[in-house]
Amino acid sequence: MREFGLAFNRHFERWMFIIIPGSLILGFIFASSLQRFIDWVPYLFAYVTLTMAIGCGLGQLREVMKKPGVMVLTFVIAHVLSPLAAYGLGTLIFGADSPYVVGLVLFTIIPIGVSTVLWVGMSGGSVPLMLAMVVLDSALSPFVVPAGIHLFFDSAVEVKAGPIIIDLLVIIVLPTVIGVALNQVSRGRVQGIVAPYSAPISKFCFVAVVALNASAIAPHLGQLKQDMMKLVPIVIVLVGLCYALGYIGTSRLPYDEQVTVSYATGMRNISLGIVLALGYFSPLAAVPVVLSILIQQPLATVHHYVLQKLNKHKTGESPVPHVR
Repeated sequence: MREFGLAFNRHFERWMFIIIPGSLILGFIFASSLQRFIDWVPYLFAYVTLTMAIGCGLGQLREVMKKPGVMVLTFVIAHVLSPLAAYGLGTLIFGADSPYVVGLVLFTIIPIGVSTVLWVGMSGGSVPLMLAMVVLDSALSPFVVPAGIHLFFDSAVEVKAGPIIIDLLVIIVLPTVIGVALNQVSRGRVQGIVAPYSAPISKFCFVAVVALNASAIAPHLGQLKQDMMKLVPIVIVLVGLCYALGYIGTSRLPYDEQVTVSYATGMRNISLGIVLALGYFSPLAAVPVVLSILIQQPLATVHHYVLQKLNKHKTGESPVPHVR
């Protein structure tokens, strides 16, 4: 059973760029059957967060604190420059009052995605740095997300920060604290013990979160037809720009840190974004976040390829990815 769980997890991660969009499509197809389970989403998501946090101990967090410049730069690019770009693009195309603009900005202020750890490991980045930044960014999300929403939309969108903060505390911060505590108490051994069982279950939970959120959006698809020709290219440009900002903005850093930051700024916790969009805004605000699911993983593949080519050009030889 142990070997099966680890093998399943490896295969899932390898084919994630197909599985996640596939689960999104299944959510649309079976929307009527899935909608009764939408209330399960926060609990499923909390489990995914807990599984991620178990892999990070206080030692890794301390190592990140020794590089405050890298961490601050990452957060500035991810949560300041990227939201400004999202708001500018969205306002230019749809107007400042469009729910699509809310969704585009929301994509850029939600925390760094857990799947970044996988791509950073394959691309020769720093896995400990990435994992620690995911945990810290998630822990800061109850402050960053409401602040960002109010900064851009306080006059146009009625948002109560209190419920958002409570939700983020329950589905992000509390599981993160528990996971890091378990790692610390066990001196890092807990992940090796539970991973063959917890990791595959977390993957199923992640798929369920995507499918259930897609089912919640399905009734509103009819309103989107006339906007998709404009919305899809905008989302592609925005996601690609987030990767590019991270890479270009860290051009003076070592290669492994440059790779790490570029994935951190390009990949976000999409499931959390959908939960927030559907819970506190118009369902149309969730559409750019949903589209980014279809775009984020394929662009991560393209980004990986580009990174390998760029590094080969710099060094004159093929890079050797870190082995996790």
